[in-house]
Amino acid sequence: MADPKTPHDEPGTRTDPIVGIDLGTTNSLVAISDERGPRVLAGAPDADPMVPSAVRFDGAGVIVGQIALDEAPAHPRTTVTSVKRLMGRSIEDVRPDLRYLGYEVQAGPNRTARVALPDGRVLSPEAVSAEILKDLKHRAEAELGVPVQRAVVTVPAYFDDAQRQATRNAGRIAGLEVVRIVNEPTAAALAYGIGTERTADRNAGPQTVAVYDLGGGTFDISILRLTPAAPDTAGGTDFFQVLATAGDTRLGGDDIDHAIVSLLAGEIGVQIGRDANALESLPVETRRALLSFARGIKHRLSDADAAPVEIALGEGRVYRRSVTRAEIEAIVGPLVERSLKACERAMRDAARAMKDQAIDAVILVGGSTRIPLVRERVGAFFGVEPYTALDPDRVVALGAAVQASILSGERKGSLLLDVIPLSLGVETVGGAVAKLIVRNSPVPARAMERFSTSVDGQTNIKLNILQGEREMAADCRSLGVFELKGIPPMPAGIPKLEVTFLVDANGVLRVSAVEQRSGKRAGIQIVPNHGLTEDEVERIEAESLTHARDDMQQHRVVDLITNSKLDLKWIGERFERFADRLEPADRAALAESIETLKGFVARAEADWRSVDANAFYSAKTTMDNASVRLQEVGIADSLRDE
Repeated sequence: MADPKTPHDEPGTRTDPIVGIDLGTTNSLVAISDERGPRVLAGAPDADPMVPSAVRFDGAGVIVGQIALDEAPAHPRTTVTSVKRLMGRSIEDVRPDLRYLGYEVQAGPNRTARVALPDGRVLSPEAVSAEILKDLKHRAEAELGVPVQRAVVTVPAYFDDAQRQATRNAGRIAGLEVVRIVNEPTAAALAYGIGTERTADRNAGPQTVAVYDLGGGTFDISILRLTPAAPDTAGGTDFFQVLATAGDTRLGGDDIDHAIVSLLAGEIGVQIGRDANALESLPVETRRALLSFARGIKHRLSDADAAPVEIALGEGRVYRRSVTRAEIEAIVGPLVERSLKACERAMRDAARAMKDQAIDAVILVGGSTRIPLVRERVGAFFGVEPYTALDPDRVVALGAAVQASILSGERKGSLLLDVIPLSLGVETVGGAVAKLIVRNSPVPARAMERFSTSVDGQTNIKLNILQGEREMAADCRSLGVFELKGIPPMPAGIPKLEVTFLVDANGVLRVSAVEQRSGKRAGIQIVPNHGLTEDEVERIEAESLTHARDDMQQHRVVDLITNSKLDLKWIGERFERFADRLEPADRAALAESIETLKGFVARAEADWRSVDANAFYSAKTTMDNASVRLQEVGIADSLRDE
């Protein structure tokens, strides 16, 4: 539970600096935006501001950054890299990556991924990330000359609630208050729109910008509208509105590295007489060295047409070959295609807001966008030459610093509107989904819906919180389940359950429920152990389109079953009590309509496809209409008793 806030805690009322941090899969940076403008912080005049996201845990202490990365082949079991891909994930989620890692990963509480060290220590990904954040914090303090306690930290747009909360917890472990979590593409757009030459061009009017972010471990695409304040308006507001976002939490430079490792390992396996497909059969030191070779090859081939490789295999054997850019492009091509499918989704979702407007600029983020094929394919897709004036490795940190300056009050006149990537809802009776907040809704977002019970005397109500685009709970992803307990027993349909979804500015979901008659309350901060892959997101959307008609039919039938059973219960009870007071014709008509509706319910419960929803609805309406006289008799009887 968050600590209570005091006025002193509110952004803009404190004088200590707020830094911007890009906590990356491959590299991390810290930046500040002040009277000098946004800039990265290195901590020392001759230091490189880019800190490799590598941490080595030795008996003597912790080593972070370039030294840990350079010496990783010699210390594979104690050097942790790409830990961002473990944040808020289950052991099942990360299993495909384990064969490429030198360190051991095992299941922790709730099957979450944990780093296991040779000395018996088991560390959470948050604890490892905290070491990187501590290094960045110290660098900022060394350069600014003051303590640094607050930060804006960026995350991939498709990070789920667990991953965002894990990032916040890592900051807390590092001694930082994470005052805001910002999506990486949105931060890049802030850096593009503020602190660059765009600021001076107020007459250009609104721009529609695509931010293509291919980082070390994740991919995001966001479509934004940047609306500068009018040139003749003093103190006007710049608007940064996210129109749509899409992405893949398992697509990035690491996947390119892994593909190169598989290529090299297969050939080495054949040369030394081992299974060409058994990467696990190679010593862990060799696997770690291959990963370093792969990254070096990828970087060299961004500028050269070929890169030589020479690896000593022992016993006088040497693996020697030249890797060409064409070979790497054959590997990179399918990964770029995956990213462009996400771009298509984002463009479709933004189409209504864009109103046939073209993309004015494409901003590239992440070191993997330096690959010539990536730039070529992205430019061709959007029909715009990508904007390259901003360093793709630094732009996210600079944008985070800009957002930090807005929150601290240093920079005024800017408003940032981000969005929710996928719809959020709750499971209803029969397994349907009631969507409370739909995808690409602006954050912060709040939605409330009222529900009731379907069973007499129900004292506990279980709420299953869901994420996805399908109509049925079985086809969506469960984010968490909680129960509202201790409700006084009441007839079905009488309890009034009010469920509220609140997504804060950090994209973190909180759900609360209150039964209004009894005042019983319950709540949960959703913390699932998984992220959504591009394949899952693509499947969710594709299936929502392919099965749209069937899904809507099933949803309608399920709702009809629930509502009809409640009506049959109430009307049936009154019919037994007051049937003899009805005219024979009215009594016969109501009895027939009750039996007809019971038949529809029975068939629909056996197989929802076996009934026609329109006929089902007509039968329910017929019974409701036929029961009007019965209700009048019941009301008259109640008045007579009084």
